[in-house]
Amino acid sequence: MRPEWGLAGCRAFLAAPRGASAGRDLGGKVFLHSYDWRQDAGFGVLELILTAPVVVASWISLQYYGSTVAPQAFGAGNKLLHNVVGGIGVLEGNGGPLRAGLARQSVHDGTGPMHDPLRLSVVVAAPAEAIAGVLDRHPQVRELFDNGWLSLHRMDDEGRIVERWTRGQGWAGAEARALAAE
Repeated sequence: MRPEWGLAGCRAFLAAPRGASAGRDLGGKVFLHSYDWRQDAGFGVLELILTAPVVVASWISLQYYGSTVAPQAFGAGNKLLHNVVGGIGVLEGNGGPLRAGLARQSVHDGTGPMHDPLRLSVVVAAPAEAIAGVLDRHPQVRELFDNGWLSLHRMDDEGRIVERWTRGQGWAGAEARALAAE
C-alpha cells in the first residue's frame, strides 16, 4: 500500500464519547476525537476541537477533494517527476506551473480514484448552544460550514444525528428539514 492512501477516503470527523463509535467498522474513513461535553466546563475543549483538529481535518479533506475533482488545477501531477520548490510546492519535471496539491498517486491507483470526493461531515455530540457559541466567536470556522466546505451535524446522547447546521438558519432538526421539503 502507498502511505499517502492512509488519509484517502476521509469522510467524517466525530467528536463524541468513545462509546458512540466503539465496535463499529468505520473503514478508516473517520477522524475520531473522544469528547464528553459533560466533562467540559465552559466548553473550552469543544472550542479547541472545533478551531484546531476540525480545521486541520478540513485542510486534509479539501486537499484530497480538490486533487481528485480538479487534478489539473489543484493536484500536483506525477510524483515521479516532482522537483520541490522552496518548500511551497513542486514542479512537474523542470518547468510548468508551481503545483501545491496532492500527487496523482495519492488519489488514484492507476485504474480508479482512491478518494471519494466528498465534503467532510463534522459530527459533534454537544449542546447546540455550545457549538453555536463557538461558531459565533470564530467566524472563520463558521464560514467553513456556512459556505458548504464542510457540513456540521449534532449528535444526541443516544448516538443519533438530530440536527444539521444550515447557513443563515443555524440548527435544523430532521423534523424541520422534512417540513421544509414539503
